[in-house]
Amino acid sequence: MIELEGLTKRYGNKVAVDQLSFQVRPGVVTGFLGPNGAGKSTTMRMLLDLDNPTSGTVRIDGKHYRDLPEPLKYIGALLDAKAMHGGRTAYNNLLCLAQSNRIPASRVSEVLDTVGLTAVAKKKAKGFSLGMGQRLGIASALLGDPEILMFDEPVNGLDPEGIHWIRNLMKQLASEGRTIFVSSHLMSEMALTADHLIVIGQGRLLADTSMADFIRQNSRSFVRLRSPQWERLIEVLQQSGIAYTQTGDGAVEIDNGRIEALGELAAQHQLVLHELSGQQASLEEAFMQMTAGSVEYHAHGATTPGGPQAAPPGWGGGPPAPNWGAGDQGKGV
Repeated sequence: MIELEGLTKRYGNKVAVDQLSFQVRPGVVTGFLGPNGAGKSTTMRMLLDLDNPTSGTVRIDGKHYRDLPEPLKYIGALLDAKAMHGGRTAYNNLLCLAQSNRIPASRVSEVLDTVGLTAVAKKKAKGFSLGMGQRLGIASALLGDPEILMFDEPVNGLDPEGIHWIRNLMKQLASEGRTIFVSSHLMSEMALTADHLIVIGQGRLLADTSMADFIRQNSRSFVRLRSPQWERLIEVLQQSGIAYTQTGDGAVEIDNGRIEALGELAAQHQLVLHELSGQQASLEEAFMQMTAGSVEYHAHGATTPGGPQAAPPGWGGGPPAPNWGAGDQGKGV
């Protein structure tokens, strides 16, 4: 387990990490998210004693990294794939690490095979592409067969096959009971990989929750209906006291609606539906919603996706009815 308690790092007047406290538990992939400048890299460096905290503590299995006798056997990390010695071969880079931590040399060949670099094991790292360098960095993290693995932007430079491979690798390692802590700016990939999320902004903890709860708590969920009997659909919704929003493509959206109840309502009134689907925001949308006030670097001219347009005059429904507009979000059909 990784444990942070009151972790703080200041650079002069700049507070990079501000009283961070959380745990990274085994058996799940924990995503570490935050805008640029949020303090993610600084936090990960303090985990490995590459930076000293101003205050607070961080422990790996109850110990500071500096107190681990052979640290690669406890925690493997990829923070910068370019940290490998360019003048050494892939094999020799890993062999040096193995010897420094009393890891058998046979393990070097094993991890090179795991990451798909056996064919270039004798080639110098300086000639590697970004993706190959990333694979070599992942191999170094796996070298000691540790129970804890930490990756910073692990899919950077990987092709689609490589992204699929590292995603499945992290899930497999978590299923074995290992602790997986991964930081990435690729929200679509994180949504497919992480089970739990730690989100920080301006050095402070914003969320420590499951992926599903994070999206649900920081985004809009609704049911979308589309029917060729448009006027009749509107009439039924208004008579039932269900608030709705008209979209520009001939559909209506009902916030926090129960898909089963709305389907039954349509059936009772013999309404033909061309669409009845539950909609949930993406991780990216939920992340942007939560961190909107914590972004340090803003680009000008960009627009933030907003919610649906309000219904035009004359189309608005009445107040939401508890029997139809509340409850858990359903699945689309």
